[in-house]
Amino acid sequence: MADVTDLTVTSADPATLDVDALVVGLVQRPDGPPALAAGAAAVDAALDGQLAAAAAAVGATGAAGEVTRLATLGRLTARTVVAVGLGAGPADAETLRRAAGAAARELAGSASVATTLVTGDDEGPLRAVAEGLLLGAYAFRRYRTVSGERVRPAVERALVVVDSEAAKGAQQVVDRARVVAEAVHLCRDLVNTPPSDLHPADLAAAALSACEGLDLEVEVLDERALRDGGYGGILGVGAGAEHPPRLVRIAYRHPDATAHVALVGKGITFDSGGLSIKPAASMEWMKSDMGGAAAVLSTLTAVGRLGPAVNVTGYLAIAENMPSGTAIRPSDVLTMRGGRTVEVLNTDAEGRLVMADAIVRACEESPDALLDVATLTGAQLVALGSLTFGVMGNDDALRAAVVDAAGRTGEQAWPMPLPKELRSSLDSDVADIKNTGDRYGGMLVAGLFLQDFVAEGVRWAHLDIAGPAFNQGKAFGYTPRGGTGAAVRTLVELLTSWQ
Repeated sequence: MADVTDLTVTSADPATLDVDALVVGLVQRPDGPPALAAGAAAVDAALDGQLAAAAAAVGATGAAGEVTRLATLGRLTARTVVAVGLGAGPADAETLRRAAGAAARELAGSASVATTLVTGDDEGPLRAVAEGLLLGAYAFRRYRTVSGERVRPAVERALVVVDSEAAKGAQQVVDRARVVAEAVHLCRDLVNTPPSDLHPADLAAAALSACEGLDLEVEVLDERALRDGGYGGILGVGAGAEHPPRLVRIAYRHPDATAHVALVGKGITFDSGGLSIKPAASMEWMKSDMGGAAAVLSTLTAVGRLGPAVNVTGYLAIAENMPSGTAIRPSDVLTMRGGRTVEVLNTDAEGRLVMADAIVRACEESPDALLDVATLTGAQLVALGSLTFGVMGNDDALRAAVVDAAGRTGEQAWPMPLPKELRSSLDSDVADIKNTGDRYGGMLVAGLFLQDFVAEGVRWAHLDIAGPAFNQGKAFGYTPRGGTGAAVRTLVELLTSWQ
């Protein structure tokens, strides 16, 4: 896994800190030059009160996401001051998180940085800045050789300056942020790994490795166990691949738990579309089609470290979707776990097939709630864009709880309906259900398909993270190009605050 920055707190005078760079906030003003954010007074005093003017002189405006470097010319122990824009209004948690992340990305390759972005004794800003620094300090360099200088290593050490009165409990907040960041980094690493190095057995092995040393029970079902268990969806999707599928079960138990939550993640390690093959350009980022399984695994590792009083069982439904003479064909009928039959009309609608099997298995343990996470549909991108994941379900309160948890962590989620009128488009002439239906509202139709496999009485929410799981555009804030770790923070927040 990518190294995670060593992050600690200090109540020392920031002007005296021996670091490569000091990060301060800059506030945008509509009728004049930017102003320094609270917390930077000592740094400004050491520069004769000229810090804001110097930043403005080189073009800084204080706009959110803006990063400006200034030399300290020996006036400070730090070699550089980095001014990050906080926008015009009071900086909320996500603004601070993105600003800290932007600074960490800009300072990649530095040995040490410190920041004055946290003021007061409220836990919220400290948590946001700590998470932003750690999430922004990410570099996937596993395959870099001669081009390694183009992707600099992450910041090695970071200090968050806090008031002396707030310092007592601050390290605990920072330590929690580190656990969350490590989980997100694990998810990003797995998503960024080429499919040639992450076949289904490899992802299962990665799960075993990631859970080692934690109070987690891991079980891996190979292709023989899947046949014996009647997992027709997972086996059908994996039928065309040289590398057979897997189902991984990860269990966390707490002695004081009064609730049991199941997680299910889609783990298509590469999605060619099968015989309903994708256009070439659409395959270029399909190594990310296991982002849901990576999110579930990563969430369980964080849960194992944080120890919330809730029982959690995660399922990773893993397969490669490849075309070959043994691949499933359009019009084939699969018999799923539990006996329901599915007519396959489009082999590129494969994620819902592996998810359905895992959902049935998860429901066999009668969880109080079930959350599934999947890079499921291109229709999610059409409906909500590349940054916001859709949340559907059979329980309005659970759906709202997921969206609320996402908001508290800075992830973008939006509640979506499951219109009953669309369900008839999934009716099959030859089987219990078909795997595709109405083209319009495709994200919702996929959700309706999954809902058919949720046991009666189980509260269920479905997270479609197709776009947010993989950033094909420029890095921004604390979000890198490539794997983002989408949904990990939302799930950890939800589970650690479970009521």
